[in-house]
Amino acid sequence: MVAEITGSRPERDRVDKLLAYARGAIPLYLLIDRDRRAATLFSEPSPQGYAQHHQVTLGKPLPLPAPFAFDLATGRLL
Repeated sequence: MVAEITGSRPERDRVDKLLAYARGAIPLYLLIDRDRRAATLFSEPSPQGYAQHHQVTLGKPLPLPAPFAFDLATGRLL
């Protein structure tokens, strides 16, 4: 799993890194997007990108799958 918070070039995190991690078969990519005030978990990687994603507004819990299997509290990320 890779977890990142958007930086000064958020499109790099949203597009370039998203595809690179999927192509590298990273099973989960968690992106905390400060500008959009959202947490997104991408899963099911392939060479074309991630097949699944689940997004919540910061402040709401984000369910993480096994082996983590807990709800990530995103309130302090605001």
